Amino acid sequence: MRRTRIAAAAVAVVVGAALVTACSSSDSSSGGGSGDGSAIINAWSGEPQNPLVPTNTSENTGGRVVDSIFAGLVSYTPEGGVENEVAESIDTTDGQNYTVTLKDGWTFTDGTPVTAKSFVDAWNYGALSTNAQLQGSFFDPIQGYDEVAAETPTAQTMSGLKVVDDKTFTIELKQPEAAFPDRLGYAAYYPLPEVAYADIAAFGENPIGNGPYKFASEGAWQHNVRIDLITNPDYDGNRKPANGGVSFILYSNLDTAYTDLLSNNVDVLDNVPSSAVTTFETDLPGRTVNQPSATIETFTIPGRLAHFSGEEGVLRRQAISNAINRDQITEQIFNNTRTPAKDFTSPAIDGWTGDLSDVANVEYDPERAKELWAQADAIAPWTGTFAIAYNSDGGHQEWVDAVANSIRNTLGIEAQGAPYPTFAQLRTEATDRTIPTAFRSGWQGDYPQLYGFLAQNYQTGGSSNDGDYSNPEFDRLLRESAGETDSAAAQELINQAQEILLNDLPAVPTWYRNAASGWSENVTNVKIGWDGIPIYNEIEKN
Repeated sequence: MRRTRIAAAAVAVVVGAALVTACSSSDSSSGGGSGDGSAIINAWSGEPQNPLVPTNTSENTGGRVVDSIFAGLVSYTPEGGVENEVAESIDTTDGQNYTVTLKDGWTFTDGTPVTAKSFVDAWNYGALSTNAQLQGSFFDPIQGYDEVAAETPTAQTMSGLKVVDDKTFTIELKQPEAAFPDRLGYAAYYPLPEVAYADIAAFGENPIGNGPYKFASEGAWQHNVRIDLITNPDYDGNRKPANGGVSFILYSNLDTAYTDLLSNNVDVLDNVPSSAVTTFETDLPGRTVNQPSATIETFTIPGRLAHFSGEEGVLRRQAISNAINRDQITEQIFNNTRTPAKDFTSPAIDGWTGDLSDVANVEYDPERAKELWAQADAIAPWTGTFAIAYNSDGGHQEWVDAVANSIRNTLGIEAQGAPYPTFAQLRTEATDRTIPTAFRSGWQGDYPQLYGFLAQNYQTGGSSNDGDYSNPEFDRLLRESAGETDSAAAQELINQAQEILLNDLPAVPTWYRNAASGWSENVTNVKIGWDGIPIYNEIEKN
């Protein structure tokens, strides 16, 4: 899902252990229950990149709003478990052909029913290339996707989706994929009401969903200011709110948000700024977590940039990666709320290993870095400045400056940060392929599978493959891993695919991010989920 869309621990942890709860003192055994159920929670966020259409929301700030106002076939527990939500059942006998049966009684907040067609139409809309939806490649496993996703589509709908009746539809995949149903809680697979297609951009400004919250009113999204949600009284799913709504306050500066948190003007902040990583636990006694989350931070170096294509590009990426002192940066800047990365996924997901071949390419080795840079110079001498673009509203300047200094001091080249005022501006240029430099990237898990970190970011045509990386052998291994029924064999294929990435380095892994979060004195029962996002529906106001 999501670029961090951005935005871990030193040892691997299985999803399910990464959960911390702050309970009301009056009822610590049950996780609260004494709060004001009508009160509004004020939560940190940033300005979303795009109108809030699920198939076109591929970043963190828009994603947390979309997840609050929509419900999918399944939903995820705070620990990363999977539960049916809108689906009564998702049945298969062969892992390739699925029959989905919906529960009775689900409606959108405009009163129209949620039907099988609501899902099928939304998925077909998301997959069709002429609709230019950022999340289109999530439908790649479905039969007929290639025809609708082509630059010039030869079909308008995927042949693998069939509506049987109002409560039933079928899915035919290109190959058996036993893990496919567990992905269906992600935003790309949410349903849409019929009214959405009349003007999809206008719909995204005032979306109508079927989730635990809804827009408080027409125009509840005040751009660059706030998005006000209230509870959906007709929602009867797995995520029933314990509050009266969530107001996402759209900050342009993380330090300002932290100051507001200290003053109890914002209730929950799930990413404390680097300026506070050494103090936040004492600043907010008993109101913090520092736990592993399914998040990795990277920076992408597009192959279209001068000096970064072909053999020269691989050598330069490896040299740059070896020039970064991750241990020093994670200790000095992040106070160990980050852990140096060993791969492209997250140790908070079951199956992770830090023992892949070519892991040396993501370790600090200044002498090797110089040798690799010299080999690249023998192909074509380096010219220019190496720059890493970042968004100023996310608290990234310190680490970008530190990385640039490490590269400069090791390789003897000019290296610097390239700030953008907002995350939305950075993401727009990255999406449009107009960004002229390397840029900060990263991934927050869409669903609790290693596959999800690799498919959208690095497979050919992946929805978040903003560096346009393409390696046929990587694509083959990834697809085979998805179709493998033996879990050990599937894991081995995933590992082999990652080893290709560790050689090519289409993005440079830097560190895994802990959920270093805090909350105000006004709330209790705060949980941070497996993906590092607060469980908004469970937060209670005093």
